[in-house]
Amino acid sequence: MWNWLRQIKDSITQKTIGLMRMQFWREAVEHIYCDKPPHQPVATELWRAVKRHNLTKMWFMKIIDEREKNLDDRAYRNIQELETYAENTQSALLYLTLEMLGVRDIHADHAASHIGKAQGIVTCLRATPYHSTRQKVFLPMDICMLHGVSQEDFIRGKQEKNVRDVIYDIASQAHIHLEHVALDDYLCNIRKVDFNIFHPSLQKKSTLLPLHLYIRSWKKTY
Repeated sequence: MWNWLRQIKDSITQKTIGLMRMQFWREAVEHIYCDKPPHQPVATELWRAVKRHNLTKMWFMKIIDEREKNLDDRAYRNIQELETYAENTQSALLYLTLEMLGVRDIHADHAASHIGKAQGIVTCLRATPYHSTRQKVFLPMDICMLHGVSQEDFIRGKQEKNVRDVIYDIASQAHIHLEHVALDDYLCNIRKVDFNIFHPSLQKKSTLLPLHLYIRSWKKTY
């Protein structure tokens, strides 16, 4: 379901179609919690997971509602709006993951909230070069305005200091949420290239990420 919702925005040309798909999943979740899942493979598996792990309906609805708002295809007004989006999507997914693992603990939820927000901010940064090639910029407008940077500057791939300052401020907010997990690797890499969001090295996937995650799991350091 997560992948289906995530891909809706990039796979449609009209917002109306996106709204129809979101409504399908909203109704599907309602039916799942009434023990009447629609005859659709993903929905059927989701129903089984809900029954097996007693998953909280609210998290699914938050993900759907936030993804629906995001169909507007506009930049975030401020960093708080980006964090709210991350909390209601990335963090909500982590809450569900914890429930599937049988973890229902306020401290784990607190950590998941910060991880989700950091992940959402990092995802926004990582996607900026791709979105720029499609004439779109979603970075928080308040931070861009603070440094006198326009959306056109990102679309043109400018790398002046004020553009890098925008990336620095946004990356710093992610760093506040999270310092000792895999997401920090990207934040370290972006510092190495002086916050040049368009640097080719940032577009490469870390082949050592699974190893890093295993080592941290073994050491219990996250």
